[in-house]
Amino acid sequence: MTTPTRRKTGFVYAEQFMWHDTQRYNLLIAPGLTVQPGEHAENEETKRRFRNLVAATTMEDELLRIKARPATEPELLRFHSQKHISTLDALCKSGGGEAGGKTPVGPASFDIARLAVGGVLEAVDAVIGGTVDNAYVLCRPPGHHAERELVTGFCLFANGVLGIEHARAVHGLKRIAVVDYDVHHGNGAESAYYDDPDILTISMHQDNLFPPGRGAVDHSGAGAGAGANLNIPLFPGSGSGAYRAAFDQLVVPALRAFKPEMIFVASGFDAAALDPLGHMMLSSQDYAYMTNSLLGIADEFCAGRLLMTHEGGYSAAYVPYCGLAVLEAMSGHATGVDDPFLGFIENYGGQALQPHQQMAIDRVAAHRASLGG
Repeated sequence: MTTPTRRKTGFVYAEQFMWHDTQRYNLLIAPGLTVQPGEHAENEETKRRFRNLVAATTMEDELLRIKARPATEPELLRFHSQKHISTLDALCKSGGGEAGGKTPVGPASFDIARLAVGGVLEAVDAVIGGTVDNAYVLCRPPGHHAERELVTGFCLFANGVLGIEHARAVHGLKRIAVVDYDVHHGNGAESAYYDDPDILTISMHQDNLFPPGRGAVDHSGAGAGAGANLNIPLFPGSGSGAYRAAFDQLVVPALRAFKPEMIFVASGFDAAALDPLGHMMLSSQDYAYMTNSLLGIADEFCAGRLLMTHEGGYSAAYVPYCGLAVLEAMSGHATGVDDPFLGFIENYGGQALQPHQQMAIDRVAAHRASLGG
């Protein structure tokens, strides 16, 4: 049995992240006479339970704490417009409400979103500066759907994109890769870098789930960035076999060909089997598999530099175990805590790679080949 490589893993978490108020919704729908009030899908419980499981295990003492701080307006302006920033600030100061795209906010949400961005920037500094080898930012609100002037999909600011811009502006990095394994398409990074050949954006997602009409195979970049955007839409019901095959056959070769200086990961756990907003069948061990693959690429090309920003994942029961599995892979520290759902999920019918799933992977590979990638 191979001994895991031990690494210094940074961890960003702030209690204020849990105070972002997404109000009384019924999953995604605002309450009304025919919609009973309940919880918004993006509430604090999944993130808090992930943090609590870390605190309840030996992982707590293995992680190096990185303290978040509010991002400044100039830092936000590296990607977002002044209009976007001012509109969101004004809405929150007025008491909050619907900011767009089924994304409600509360009075403190603007300041909490700035803190989430600042947590990412501090993690970037720590990874590039060598204080840590890699880092996980358990931030809220999430960010991978936010575009320059668009709030959508529960995302206010593009946390990961702003981290990339910080790495470029402050640290002079040139070639950066983004891998998004959230079940929803990573439209934020795609929109930011669609014509940029120096940023490789990879999104592996459930086909045409969210946002509608985004993430198609032939959306592969434009101009100088043609071929630098890789979309891997997978059929609903894809499980361990499909995801691991897509990673081995598409994600890893694309990263090796690109030779990044740093890897950013949009870490969403909503492709897990128990998630209410996705229709995939991953287990915690599939997330560990993908993480180990990314760590191998980071060791090969990036001096280990890898940073994860927390995105989706809406099963309060299961997100903590997926998150712990990722942290165990990143740090090389085994907590000895078993995933109590693993046996059930691994026994689901269709977990092995299916012929139609391989056909979807082959379609992406053929398109890449046609571009010379």
